[in-house]
Amino acid sequence: MSEAAGPAEYGRVDSDGTVYVRTADGERAVGQVPDASPEEALSFFVRRYEALELEVSLLERRITSGALGPDDAMSSVTKVRESVVDAHAVGDLIGLAARLDALGPVIANQRAARRAERAKQSEETKARKEQFVAEAEKLAQSNDWRGGVNRFRSLLDEWKALPRLDRATDDELWHRFSSARTTYTRRRKAHFAQQSEQREAAQKIKERLVAEAEAIADTTDWGAGAAAYRDLMTRWKAAGSAPRDVDEALWQRFRAAQDKFFGARQALQAEQDTEFKANQEAKEALLVEGEAKILPVRDLPAARAAYRDLLERWTAIGKVPRDAIRPLDNRLRAIETAIRDAEEDQWRRSNPEARARAEETAAKLQAQIDTLEAKAAKAEARGDAKAAQEAAASAATYREWLAQAQRAVDDFS
Repeated sequence: MSEAAGPAEYGRVDSDGTVYVRTADGERAVGQVPDASPEEALSFFVRRYEALELEVSLLERRITSGALGPDDAMSSVTKVRESVVDAHAVGDLIGLAARLDALGPVIANQRAARRAERAKQSEETKARKEQFVAEAEKLAQSNDWRGGVNRFRSLLDEWKALPRLDRATDDELWHRFSSARTTYTRRRKAHFAQQSEQREAAQKIKERLVAEAEAIADTTDWGAGAAAYRDLMTRWKAAGSAPRDVDEALWQRFRAAQDKFFGARQALQAEQDTEFKANQEAKEALLVEGEAKILPVRDLPAARAAYRDLLERWTAIGKVPRDAIRPLDNRLRAIETAIRDAEEDQWRRSNPEARARAEETAAKLQAQIDTLEAKAAKAEARGDAKAAQEAAASAATYREWLAQAQRAVDDFS
């Protein structure tokens, strides 16, 4: 029978109307069609074959495209093949069976590919879960109390989205992940419990500090009050944070008491500054007057009297602004220093012992000059020019010294 034979060529109709199909084992009766001609009867069973052939073609396409899983595909092939082998149809049933048998290797390859894909997916899933476990165990020992919670939540969502591994492996990895999350949660709760205790303790401390601050808000002992508030601020900072809902309220009370004290002190200082500024101007005018009368010091008794009068008036004026104290004192001290220098100069000039020492020094130098000049004259008389020159040079040096000593003597005049 040729390869191009049609389905009808695989069958015949007997004289009694029985339709046969040719198979590898010989002819097999497939049935009769009452009240039909041989052609119509054969055509009826050919159409049955064509329906089977269409079913096989559809199954081939579904299997080769991967639309059916290997198990479903094999089940479908087995079922269709059984219907083909014993089919009451006329056509190339052997060929249809061969086409179905040819799908076996295809299904086997697909099954192997799926196994390989599942194995690969399982390895990737295992690696991913191991990565999650490692990150979770690291997070469990960290102090990232804010970000850690969100990260654990994300890791858990990603874990649930992954497929399961074999039970032993999956359970072991999940146990490690779950234990890490539990450890982190316990540490986080302990941290915030401790923090809550610290905040409550800080609240009690700050409440006491507020009470102390309010108790001294009206004091006028400005130095002691300022020192007390500095100490209170140091203790406030060391106390740490109270619960958020009360910390700001306590701070506002503390700050209000502090502002009341320093506001009162500042108001008083502003009033004093006005007074002190007037005192500064008065002392500056007094200095101008005193400097004009006393400096330079020519009449020491008159300078002393003027300075005593200046000091009495200076003391009577009172305090000046802090930044003006040093410049004013420096000018007053300059007048005092000028008078003291004049006193020391006068004493030096009137000291008889010093005058006697100066005159004695001058006399000794003059005697040495006389001796050297006599020596030079004798050397010249005997014709010793070198000795005469040396003696004359030494005498010239002594005359310079004598001039200086004479000026010292003149200072006592």
